[in-house]
Amino acid sequence: MAQKFYVVWVGRETGVFTSWDKTKQLVDKYPKARYKSFKTREEAEAAFKSGANSVKKSASSHSKSAGQKKASSKALPATKHDLSDFDVNIYCDGACDPNPGKAGSGVAVYCNNELAELWYGLYNPNGTNNTAELNALYQALLLAQASLEKGKTVQILSDSQYSINCISVWAFSWKKKGWMRKEQGDIKNLEVIQASHELYIKLKDKMTLSHVKGHAGIEGNELADRMSVYAVDQKDTGFHRYTDPLNIDEILSMRAG
Repeated sequence: MAQKFYVVWVGRETGVFTSWDKTKQLVDKYPKARYKSFKTREEAEAAFKSGANSVKKSASSHSKSAGQKKASSKALPATKHDLSDFDVNIYCDGACDPNPGKAGSGVAVYCNNELAELWYGLYNPNGTNNTAELNALYQALLLAQASLEKGKTVQILSDSQYSINCISVWAFSWKKKGWMRKEQGDIKNLEVIQASHELYIKLKDKMTLSHVKGHAGIEGNELADRMSVYAVDQKDTGFHRYTDPLNIDEILSMRAG
């Protein structure tokens, strides 16, 4: 029997998996789980990056080639995701220009499908894009924890597959090996990865961590991006709630990363 590749967009863990037993554990009885099987890894990875809305909902059926399902050639600016599956949706993003260089992190929080909060900060004059993304994800996890304690359903959305993999995939192996990579050297950004991973372990069965396509005109991702750049412009090393009016058009007109 040919091997299948399973994409999980909404579940206890998201990503591309090769085992149906593993996939079933991630989606079985999970509220509004979104997943689908594909014939090749290339199709699965393309579908995962495109998001759940790019294919029809399915439990285990084969899909058409992802290459045959081309997205629109140009995304409309600030298109809003359907966020109704969760009470709270938290977008996080990092910016660094140049890379390495001046870095900052940003977060956009939606409650009941409406923008509720923006956060920015963690400026580092000698940072990297990966560090900024990981810092943003850690702050998103802290915000998620607070919402979960209030009985809310929560999704975190990051456009950094690296950050997602660091805390939800690779960290399990790194931890078993004493946080070492013998063949590839030291783990970069180890401190924030360790803190994020430990918090992720506590929350992973209660929330969803999803990948969202970056620089594609998705409103929440674009707002988080603007906050990350705003953090660089303000040179703010703390992490603060944005207190100006939440005028989405005005904020989107700010400098982008």
